[in-house]
Amino acid sequence: MSSSISHSSPGSASRRAIIFGGAGALFAWGFMPRIAHASGARDPRLVVIILRGALDGLTAVPPIGDPGYRALREQIAFTFDGPNKALPLDSFFGLHPSMPNFARFYRMRQAAVVHASATAYRDRSHFDGQDVLESGYATPGHTDSGWLNRLLASLPKGDRVASASATCGLAVGANAPLVIRGPAPVLGWAPATLKSADPELPARLSDLYAHSDPLFAKLLAEGIQTGKIASGLDMKARGGPGDPTGMEQMAAGAARLLAEPNGPRVAALAFEGWDTHAQELGRLARLLAGLDGAFAAFEKEMGPAWKDTVIVAVTEFGRTAHVNGTQGTDHGTGTVMFLAGGAVRGGRVIANWPGLRSNQLRDGRDLAATTDMRAILKGVAVDLFGASPAALSRSVFPGSDAVAPTAGLIA
Repeated sequence: MSSSISHSSPGSASRRAIIFGGAGALFAWGFMPRIAHASGARDPRLVVIILRGALDGLTAVPPIGDPGYRALREQIAFTFDGPNKALPLDSFFGLHPSMPNFARFYRMRQAAVVHASATAYRDRSHFDGQDVLESGYATPGHTDSGWLNRLLASLPKGDRVASASATCGLAVGANAPLVIRGPAPVLGWAPATLKSADPELPARLSDLYAHSDPLFAKLLAEGIQTGKIASGLDMKARGGPGDPTGMEQMAAGAARLLAEPNGPRVAALAFEGWDTHAQELGRLARLLAGLDGAFAAFEKEMGPAWKDTVIVAVTEFGRTAHVNGTQGTDHGTGTVMFLAGGAVRGGRVIANWPGLRSNQLRDGRDLAATTDMRAILKGVAVDLFGASPAALSRSVFPGSDAVAPTAGLIA
């Protein structure tokens, strides 16, 4: 598998290269600091998956036990027994049948759902909603950095920081998601479909730069070895970030890099295409199968590091409670967050359920949001990394002093 990898850091020129035949990553793992954490036995990893387009939480995790659910959902409603049969999570909530791996993690208490959740944003623009979701600010217009990058910069460092000034993150995809852009250095990796070049090319490049740019030659040599970590994935087809195979491929490559003893510990991915205005059932079945496959790829490729891993899948807002005339849903408010990983205290749906009666819907049309996503993200950061709640409110999610971290999310 070919791939492209880039590395950038504050105050330095960014180097970029196409990696041929899986060889090459322009990054020196030896310079990477370790993240300090509260438990000496834990070496934590955090993965944030952005689901761009607004996921319908009422289809992904249908509240079948709510008496108003079936009338709102009509032909796309799920049941616990019937033609549209959901996977049971408990007596009230089901799970879309395209997510058997997540259901397995749930039974193992390694996955949880946060329902009726949302950011602080209450309008329905994809662009502004994604801005708020990824920037961590309460309002749109802040695109200089993302909350995950600022979290990296604020974390207490371990005993191997050496001369590095900040922890490095991993951005997966052709373009780094806003959530991980900012002052902390970021390694970029993306699957590519370029034909593999002559296997002797990396050696020739190494010889060339050994004479003209020794520092770059050193990074290239280490990169050739590092690039092999994310290569060799047995994928029969390749797709983009909105394709199920592409989701699995991106997750598998990211997991291999995160699993390295001196690799990155925080990563961001973005999966596209969740805007389901028409024919929602078929489209979401395909997309949720891809997300479910990505969860499974992380479990497989992370190996022993899975026990210290938390994956958070989030979207900019939810969709209308009512189905429209094309068997789809329009832009709404409340949605779901998915948490998965060996470090998750799972086997539960976390929800202050608002209800689906007409007088309980936001503006008479949307699932009302009762959980602030920032509370969940703060809770993960505090319990997984030992992040300071004060620093989270000050610089990671500015202006969120009133949003307390949710406790008890980590096993």
